[in-house]
Amino acid sequence: MAPVAQADPGVVVSPGMEIHQDSNVCTLGYVDPVQRVAFSAGHCRGSGPVTDKDGRFIGMVSTFRDNTPDGTVVRTDEVISDYETIGLATDVVVNNILPGGRQLVADVAPPLTAGAPVCHFGVVTGESCGSVERVNNGWFTMDNGVVSKKGDSGGPVYVLADSNKAVIIGLFNSTWGALPAAVSWQATGQQVREDVGVVNVAVSQHN
Repeated sequence: MAPVAQADPGVVVSPGMEIHQDSNVCTLGYVDPVQRVAFSAGHCRGSGPVTDKDGRFIGMVSTFRDNTPDGTVVRTDEVISDYETIGLATDVVVNNILPGGRQLVADVAPPLTAGAPVCHFGVVTGESCGSVERVNNGWFTMDNGVVSKKGDSGGPVYVLADSNKAVIIGLFNSTWGALPAAVSWQATGQQVREDVGVVNVAVSQHN
């Protein structure tokens, strides 16, 4: 008897995976398995579908904000907005497990303060941990071991919690001088609610 051919079980969508939009390569940040919505950086957006690293379709961008400056000096009191929401395809498998095995959740996190421990995952640099260097207006910088390279944009920034969980506190944006920087999850949640009027998206749980 010839073996029965198995259907493709579908693409698995999870935080920390590599995504492509046109020629942009970025990292997926947060994934909400209930709402089937994923988040990444707004400056990662392209004109067409969002695919995985092998070009397989995972969804379409539904909303975004991006005022990330290019090559200019940003004052710390300026607001940096940089998010996109991706409506995931009906046939993809969705989970909220980081590549290292931790579950990434949108539970209430401690207030952002300088010196607080923090970790970041990007598809280029993997997981790196350090501390919050400075909290600015809706965004923050990191140091003491947090690293980043092009392609890490949109990746999750989180604090480690008990029970093998990680609590998201931001989406990776770029570098501010020599320091990796992220937009805060709380600020992103406020922007999402303003943009789409959705109060049950996972980011609202953080406030």
